[in-house]
Amino acid sequence: MTAVTTAPASAAPHTVTLPPRSWRTPIVLAVAAALTLVLFGFLGRDETTDLVWSGSGDAVVVPATTVVPRVLALVLGLVALAVAAWAVFRAWKRQPVGIWASIVVAIAFLFSLMTWVGAGNQVLIPFLLTNTVALSTAIVLGAMAGVIGERVGVVNIAIEAQLLGGAFTAAFVSSTTHNQIVGLVAAMVTGALISMVLAAFAIVYVVDQVIVGVVLIGLVTAVTRLLYATVLGPDSGTFNNPGTLPKIRIPLLADIPVLGSVLFEQRLTTYLMFLIVPAVWFVLFKTKVGLRVRALGEHPQAADTVGIDVNRWRFWTVTIAGLIAGLGGAAMTIGSVGAFVNEMSAGNGFIALAAVILGRWHPIYAALAALLFGFASAFRIWTNQAGAAIPTDLIEMTPYVVTILAVTLVAGRVVGPRATGKPYIKG
Repeated sequence: MTAVTTAPASAAPHTVTLPPRSWRTPIVLAVAAALTLVLFGFLGRDETTDLVWSGSGDAVVVPATTVVPRVLALVLGLVALAVAAWAVFRAWKRQPVGIWASIVVAIAFLFSLMTWVGAGNQVLIPFLLTNTVALSTAIVLGAMAGVIGERVGVVNIAIEAQLLGGAFTAAFVSSTTHNQIVGLVAAMVTGALISMVLAAFAIVYVVDQVIVGVVLIGLVTAVTRLLYATVLGPDSGTFNNPGTLPKIRIPLLADIPVLGSVLFEQRLTTYLMFLIVPAVWFVLFKTKVGLRVRALGEHPQAADTVGIDVNRWRFWTVTIAGLIAGLGGAAMTIGSVGAFVNEMSAGNGFIALAAVILGRWHPIYAALAALLFGFASAFRIWTNQAGAAIPTDLIEMTPYVVTILAVTLVAGRVVGPRATGKPYIKG
């Protein structure tokens, strides 16, 4: 017999799927670099600008820096253009660009813009930074409430209502009890109660979460307007005179040049914000409780199979998020202006939701995004005071334009928790 040898079958060719090239970030960086060069460089202004780094009460005074806006913009624009070119190269090689490139280009654009606006005058860096932190506090706390809610699977559209309700309660209770700490606690309780209403309808009665949130915003707005017109307005000295929390200065740390007074000479609400952001990050990503919360937002059915009561956990987690949002409301009254004004939340709840999306549902990144929006508001205030040749209405639009642009740039690139907005029905 003759043995028959069969040739081995040739192996199927192995195909490698390359990731798609992402051009959005390089294009945005290139446009920002080009605007810096053209608008503030080639078409810039030649009057000198003083960059003031220290406040009047700082223990260590950093000398002001005098620059020519056109020259500075040309230098920074070239740096930004080089970074944009590097981003294009990375995108062509299908490699990630990295967040540092966006930070460098953003700093180049902002400094060019600030020196252009302040040409012939001063740019008060401590003023901008201090107001950025102050104006960001409510947005950051609202964003933390949004991150927690969406991580557990509930879209908290009602952040605006929680901020507004907390602001009203803080002003009213602080005025009537003459105790701002009591007002602070009352604001947090108000935020939690509004969250409980949202959770009851959205989780227990399976009503659309967005609809419930919008209704709550309208309800809280109407109630606060009514109470302001009938109670706070007619006798503001008794019911709408809470004052503001005193600034707490931390010795030695507050004397650090430039950033000392910005970070270590703040009110209680801001210090609580500094603590809450890392605390939310730690609980969500470093504890078993956080693992359960994230599981409820990603795979509630899997969480149910291991014995987790999905709806109970969602209900109380959203309630805790309301406590944080209520604190954000208090930051707007006793932590800032010292009185309640109709509709003073002014869309900050929606901006907080935008910060959640821009921050990719991560507490640290969401807080940084909220600081961006706070800077836009601080820039608006400073621009008005600097007497810039920019229409007032356009300046007033700045925070909202920044919000729209930021969300547009990340739209389609980030995906939230899979079960967000989806009610869980056992069985």
